[in-house]
Amino acid sequence: MTPLIPIVRQLRARPRPRRLGIRRPGPRYLSLTAAAAILAVPLVTVPAEAAHTPPRTGFEISDGAHWTGQPEEQSFLAAVDRGSDRVSIDRIGTTKQGRPLQLVRIGNHRPMSDTMLLICSQHGNEPSGREACLTTVRDLAYAKDPATRAFLSRTAVLVVPTANPDGRAANTRGNSDGLDINRDHIALQTAEARAMAAVIRDRKPDVIYDLHEYGATPQYYDKDLFVLWPRNLNTNDRVHGESQTLSEGYVRPTVKKAGYSSGLYGIWTDPVTGDPIKQTAGDGQERILRNTAGIKHAVGLLIESRVDALTDAEKADPALNSRRRVDSQLAALDGLFSFTDERRGRIEAATAASRTAGFKDRGPVYLGGADNEEAEPAEILQDPPCGYRLTAAQLADVKDELALHGVTFRRDGDGAYVPLRQSARNLVPLLLDDRATYHLTSGQADTAC
Repeated sequence: MTPLIPIVRQLRARPRPRRLGIRRPGPRYLSLTAAAAILAVPLVTVPAEAAHTPPRTGFEISDGAHWTGQPEEQSFLAAVDRGSDRVSIDRIGTTKQGRPLQLVRIGNHRPMSDTMLLICSQHGNEPSGREACLTTVRDLAYAKDPATRAFLSRTAVLVVPTANPDGRAANTRGNSDGLDINRDHIALQTAEARAMAAVIRDRKPDVIYDLHEYGATPQYYDKDLFVLWPRNLNTNDRVHGESQTLSEGYVRPTVKKAGYSSGLYGIWTDPVTGDPIKQTAGDGQERILRNTAGIKHAVGLLIESRVDALTDAEKADPALNSRRRVDSQLAALDGLFSFTDERRGRIEAATAASRTAGFKDRGPVYLGGADNEEAEPAEILQDPPCGYRLTAAQLADVKDELALHGVTFRRDGDGAYVPLRQSARNLVPLLLDDRATYHLTSGQADTAC
């Protein structure tokens, strides 16, 4: 499989087969945005002849010796924005410590275009996905080859380069309150998760791709990359099928061709037979982005690159380890772009079917289980209620979250009535039924349809 985009990689001395690319010189950085000014990034004068030279990240300039810092990111994105008319950058939120949450858009700006969304480094101590996202933004912005230009004429690529800026600055998994953003896509307690929920609601991406890293457990759990689709049973069958195709038909074959091993996230395997031994993660709980995205009608995939050093050379040279981690993420992204380009019709049909299925108001809703774990009878709403009634106090507590989730409701006296017959049908009981593990409030089920 030939990658769609001949992305330029500035990654050297890797222990695995490398893809060919063109080495680009690095320009000085620009600092042109208000966000950069807030972060006190110094202005740098750039020669006119360098105005259209693709910028490089701090990671690339240091050859992997250090991760791109927040001020470097702001300068880098400002330079990309200035140098390409394909790019727009919006501030979609602000962290508790005042750092910007940003959304970068590359390509087609028509409202109804095919849309893919990259969420990068929700966990602040997992930086390789962020580096891959930043360079991909640049490479798409400056690409001149016909294949990439044609792709971008039909596709809007959305990127949240740093989904957890405070955690990245502190090198911590959680945000500045210690909260795990990737466990907050139902409750929406964090500014970071709320910003992402608003993007998903407003932009309605057809594909959501979530980049992470993991710690290996040799010999049972130590692939270069792990992947996993939405396992939650409330995911529409067609969306679920396309998500598995993204994993098994595109991302994993692409990374194998690039020289990397892969497996399914959360599944330990026997080192001799390759048979599964036990599941340690990757379940169907709805609050994780991988699953929330599926319930919200997006084809999706979680990707996890291995943090641990693979060789003695990587142990001796942390930069070598870092370059391998980023390069494996870039290889996986090539599979994602090929999938999006080659299967766009099937993807759009699957997500459209998922978005309209709720209006038929048929079928069970699952409060537990996963695609590899049958739900218990008590976890299945075989005959779901018509809707849920909320008191005035309950509505005051959750109306903002309902709005961010894109759940519609109507005023009912001092409170509200939330019908199941809507696009978010399978999400509503997870938010309002007291039997759901992560419900926001206990609504009164209405069975008198």
